[in-house]
Amino acid sequence: MQLFYEEEITTNGGYLDPTESIHCTKALRHKAGDEILIINGKGQIFKALIKDANPKKCRVEIVSQETQSPSSVECHIAIAPTKNMERTEWFVEKSTELGIETITPIVCRNSERKTIKAERLGKVVISAIKQSGSLWRPLINELSDFDSFIEQQFEGDKFIAHCHSGNEPHLKDLVERGNNTLVLIGPEGDFTIEEVKRAEAMGFKAISLGPKRLRTETAALAACHIIRLENQ
Repeated sequence: MQLFYEEEITTNGGYLDPTESIHCTKALRHKAGDEILIINGKGQIFKALIKDANPKKCRVEIVSQETQSPSSVECHIAIAPTKNMERTEWFVEKSTELGIETITPIVCRNSERKTIKAERLGKVVISAIKQSGSLWRPLINELSDFDSFIEQQFEGDKFIAHCHSGNEPHLKDLVERGNNTLVLIGPEGDFTIEEVKRAEAMGFKAISLGPKRLRTETAALAACHIIRLENQ
């Protein structure tokens, strides 16, 4: 069944936002009396009854709800946004489908993009959780500069992926089941050697994602997939 997203929905019912209302009543032609499923991105899914199929403000009544506990392990990817923003959006979409918990855009020495459209990324996330059936919306942090980010506290294992030496251990051999994991993924021009050294000084371990030189978004998704597989 089609999922709808409404962050403010409660057991008392409520309204779908204008975008979801139009999609529900116009595109899918739902009418009063129809049952729909609504997620709020906070671990809850509601079975709801449409009371007023208003295309601007569709009113619903909650019939039942289920709650899903959040993952006990955090997968956090800090990624330098790509010059072509569509490639970053692709990563956000696919990592959300895989169940990532946190994404932080970072600006590095070789970054080709130093701005992001947070609202657009939010829409990509909502679309992805609706498509995948995930009940938890991942957190997308504000854009951060590299140096400030690596100084932040993180309770878990920290890694930085780079292509300089070619002799680093593979992430799959270092990820430990049950541990929160943060991986830094650099821009197309990679992290500078100085950035790698600064990260290592802050407790990050240098790792490889394989013998091939991967695009930024591919590397980020590969890291996410490895972490999620280890913690299934």
